Amino acid sequence: MPEALIMILPKLVTLGFVMAFGASIGSLVNVLVYRLPLGLDVVSPTSRCPKCNTKLTWRENIPIFGWLILGGKCRFCKCKISPEYPIVETVVAVIFGLIYALWYMVEPGDTLLGIPFGDIAPEWALNGPALTWPSLVILFILMGSLVAMTIIDARTFTIPLVLTWVPAIVALLFHTGHAIWFQVSKGTLTPVISGYWNFAGSYSRWFTAPNEIWTIPTPGLNGWRFIGIILGATVGLIIANLLLKYKVLTRSFADYDQWLKQHNKSLADSLEKSEKEPDHSAAHEWIMYPYARREMIRELAFLAPVGLLAFFGGWLSVTLVTNIAGDWTFNPTTGTMIPPTQAPLWLVVMTGVLAGYLIGGGVVWAVRILGSLLFNKEAMGLGDVHMMAAVGACMGWIDSTLAFFIAAFVALGIAALGALGKGKLSRAMPYGPSLAIATVMVLFAKPIIEWGLGKIMGMDTPFNLP
Repeated sequence: MPEALIMILPKLVTLGFVMAFGASIGSLVNVLVYRLPLGLDVVSPTSRCPKCNTKLTWRENIPIFGWLILGGKCRFCKCKISPEYPIVETVVAVIFGLIYALWYMVEPGDTLLGIPFGDIAPEWALNGPALTWPSLVILFILMGSLVAMTIIDARTFTIPLVLTWVPAIVALLFHTGHAIWFQVSKGTLTPVISGYWNFAGSYSRWFTAPNEIWTIPTPGLNGWRFIGIILGATVGLIIANLLLKYKVLTRSFADYDQWLKQHNKSLADSLEKSEKEPDHSAAHEWIMYPYARREMIRELAFLAPVGLLAFFGGWLSVTLVTNIAGDWTFNPTTGTMIPPTQAPLWLVVMTGVLAGYLIGGGVVWAVRILGSLLFNKEAMGLGDVHMMAAVGACMGWIDSTLAFFIAAFVALGIAALGALGKGKLSRAMPYGPSLAIATVMVLFAKPIIEWGLGKIMGMDTPFNLP
């Protein structure tokens, strides 16, 4: 066996395992897509044929190949099985495989057909899968959740919030837990050069993006004020939800169902007098709701504790550090104040996750509120807010913000394609698929985005994003 093949064989085997895992996650996505909109339990009962209700065996449940072996038909009643099942499984398997191959198998600087595939992976992937697997798992869970959200939103104009909560919670636990393990096993990180760190008392090295310390953007070891702002905003969000739960605050659009009944009654009366068939889709009815401005005031009231406690948290963190550890010093080289002590790595990383969640969702929420106030129609759904909050928690606030603005162009492309097929533009379209596609574009095409930003800013080199 050639020596080159012997060297790459373990990586190929691992790649095959990752893609098989991705296909299995794709199979789970199919279950979520079918059951969540119907309000069904995703665990029980076990998979059955929707036509004859026969319990499926393990042979029918093999991802991708099970459908091919059966010829796209149920083995028991011969009812056709939608090709969507193997397509979704294949898409998720390919996404997982691409992430692993580009992150850990392609060498930096490698090109194929002139495309710099070696530049796609983030800098932290240089540390290898053994040291960075928690971040890899977070990406896998996010990608699987985004595929599920895309399909459900395209069909129902809704995003089940559980699909946004799971990746966000996993990101918080895995990123923070990973940082705790680093501190316990490796010691304190000390900078060598930008993006290159030593472990105290160890010969190990840790690579990150320039001016960063982790696999996602963080406030840094000296970022006490930012840490306080984010922790304060997080406490404010918890308090706002408690106020909502105990009905101190009113949930926005709480009277929508009542309005819809009256709207449908009026619509039925008008149909008796007109032969024209109106747009009676759920999405059309939602944007017809006439009190969006009023509801945005309620959402601003919900966000008030977040803003107030963010401000208070920034002041409190600086005050506590000063009182406990001493005075801050001014660095004339950088023009910044240096704290008397550094924040622990786990706190820095946890704050990075929370910042991604708050900023990722906050940017979308700001556009939702401003758009709704301007046009008196709900500009974006809260499901979109939760989706980008999850993206921010997993990938960081910079990537989630980039994805949000790129999604506008993706949506225009989707709308144009839809208009070509139907001959007219739809008055309402789900935005979740555009956000998900834009997120994948940021994940795999960041070098192109950095090159474009560099050109816009008149730079000779790409704009290096964390």
